Amino acid sequence: MAEILQILREDGSCEEQLAPKLSSEDYLNLYRLMILVRAVDTKAMSLQRQGRIGSFTPCLGEEASYVGSGYALSPNDWVLPHYRGYAVAFTRRMSLNTFFSQLYGTAHDLSKGRQQPMSLGDKSINYVSIEAPVGAQCPIAVGVSLAAKLRGDRIACVAYLGDGSSSSNDFHTAMNFAGVFQTPTIIFCSNNQYAISLPFTKQTASEDIASKAEAYGVVGVRVDGNDVLAVYRATKEALERAYKGEGPTLIESVTYRMGPHSTADDPAKYRDSKEVEEWKRRDPIARFRTYLKRRGLLDDNYEQVLTQEIERQISDAVQYAETSPKPELATIFEEVYLELPWHLKEQMTGLVEESGMKKSESSD
Repeated sequence: MAEILQILREDGSCEEQLAPKLSSEDYLNLYRLMILVRAVDTKAMSLQRQGRIGSFTPCLGEEASYVGSGYALSPNDWVLPHYRGYAVAFTRRMSLNTFFSQLYGTAHDLSKGRQQPMSLGDKSINYVSIEAPVGAQCPIAVGVSLAAKLRGDRIACVAYLGDGSSSSNDFHTAMNFAGVFQTPTIIFCSNNQYAISLPFTKQTASEDIASKAEAYGVVGVRVDGNDVLAVYRATKEALERAYKGEGPTLIESVTYRMGPHSTADDPAKYRDSKEVEEWKRRDPIARFRTYLKRRGLLDDNYEQVLTQEIERQISDAVQYAETSPKPELATIFEEVYLELPWHLKEQMTGLVEESGMKKSESSD
């Protein structure tokens, strides 16, 4: 089994010689982002249970995995995410208004309501729209990386996936291609121990995921996914290798999905509550909070103010989404073709006549 990188121990103590060289502001930003992600999770789960949004895939327990890796990226790097890794979008400054507009499918949603909930995409932050088939983002990430290499761009591309996706054809195709062409790619696997209801031990005979990298000529790294500093360091080192032309890296971030797979899932049907309680004692936010308090960077008053501010921001974003108009019907014909084909023009004309809607200028 590959050695696992850990900087913050479960009691909040730290291997200081391994800690990344970050400022006090960076430490607090990491903490703020983790608190934000958990608060968004809590709110979105509540909204779904009330029937105010569609499906949602929570990130509870995996905040360090996604925030730590996303925070290490440069603005020019590209992200091929999956549905649970939306926290990475927040590290790239996606606004809460944009996020909740997508969940509600409003006129302010960048995809105009065309995508299912959680299928976020934002070109302005190099955050490619999420693909529904598991693992499908991996070959695309390698393709983006190869293009960057051929152009001589000093960037990397990161594909995010869960442990279940490591059993997909697309994962292995991407690993092989990345290894052969030595592309500046990071395949970041958040191993949260379950592929929906299937435990990790029943989907692969391998002891871990990181060791699979060797067969493809790729660097494999295993990291404590509940340790935000270790995840940040592992990702930063992988990025530096990519920028220098030293090829791809597979990062296995060992963590745990403390909540359900999605709002359509009941994890009590397939896992023991004792296992969940054991992992809760390794809570990534509690661990980082203890460390920050020991360093004198965080106190109860600061945390209370931070929590209240985040809750206000989320409340404002939800109100913004709920009071926004729905996309106009004409948008179903827009932003796909440079020139609308004849058969779609006929369909649009029929819809206009039937509904009395007005064609937008971009549909002409």
